Amino acid sequence: MKNQSKPTAYKGNSPKATAIKFIVLLGVVSLFADVTYEGARSINGPYLALLGASATTVGFVAGLGELIGHSLRLVSGYMSDRIGRYWAITIFGYLLNMLAVPALALAGRWEIAAILMITERIGKAIRTPARDAMLSHATKEIGRGKGFGLHEALDQIGAVLGPLTLAGVLYYRESYRTGYIILLVPALMAISVLVTARWLYPQPRNLEVSQPELETKGFPKKFWLYLIAVGLIAAGYADFPLIAYHFKKISVASDTWIPLFYAIAMGVDAIAALFFGYLFDRNGISILIIASLISMLFAPLVFLGNFSAVIIGVTLWGIGMGAQESVMRAAIAAMVPVNRRGTGYGIFNTGYGICWFLGSALMGILYDFSLMTLIVFSVVTQLASVPLLLLVKKIPK
Repeated sequence: MKNQSKPTAYKGNSPKATAIKFIVLLGVVSLFADVTYEGARSINGPYLALLGASATTVGFVAGLGELIGHSLRLVSGYMSDRIGRYWAITIFGYLLNMLAVPALALAGRWEIAAILMITERIGKAIRTPARDAMLSHATKEIGRGKGFGLHEALDQIGAVLGPLTLAGVLYYRESYRTGYIILLVPALMAISVLVTARWLYPQPRNLEVSQPELETKGFPKKFWLYLIAVGLIAAGYADFPLIAYHFKKISVASDTWIPLFYAIAMGVDAIAALFFGYLFDRNGISILIIASLISMLFAPLVFLGNFSAVIIGVTLWGIGMGAQESVMRAAIAAMVPVNRRGTGYGIFNTGYGICWFLGSALMGILYDFSLMTLIVFSVVTQLASVPLLLLVKKIPK
């Protein structure tokens, strides 16, 4: 697949305007997609329990889905570069990702529901590297950080609306199956907008001015150092289910506040993604260091604090997530060759996901052993990423 000499301005638009429209379109796809699967994920645990699954089974299904979902991204990213069918892979992944959710309404046994939940994660794994590779071409024109930040902000609007929608459905209908059926609407909207984007922008690679590239056998040292640093941040970042479990156990607030805490975090995530994305384009990797130093303080606040401290803690947690989802992805685009970005994002997502999974599992064990040990592990592990990020900063492009 040959590089184009300059970006194509579709329908007479300037390259910058075209790039922004493409990013917004994919952002709207992510918005509807997040309403669908984040809404579902907010009730998947109770639904499995309703179908007869044990707590151990619920935890195993959730963990297995995340592990498979992230590990598969390595294969998906490699295949997207290998065959060059980024749109086909993205659309196929979204179809699995979206349609598995409303199908949960038809599950009569927890085993079937578990398979569908894992299928949803597999669909997300298939489409993410190819989609991010296409996004990277458009972000070159307006700024990597701003582009990925804009996409993440739209994505997180859906992550807020999804759980709130399901909370409203359950409040009025008191039926999990009704909730899953209603999620068919945003699922179909996501697929419809995605197909529209494919029709309007059949060659996203044309949005980026491609520079001549030397053939390389592997990724640069900078990429691997960055991956290790990001892996440390992921390993030390407590997953929200564990945080929510703690809130419930110590009764820091009423049950209705727990999903609201998550909604607050997701709203902050959206704002932080735009803010840190903008700063990344001006200051580079330094902004990720600053964001990490700020967000690592969430652990003592959410695990030791009262109601007011918890609000601050989940806000810092959301700030960190916003920086991770925008700046981390933006940085990858400048570290890997254009024709290997699918593979690069696949390796990045796989490494990030595995470290997140292992760190979350360890923190779950530490929680039962010593809450203070968990907090120290979280803070120190994230802090350990700073020297590596400083090394990455010093390595020239």
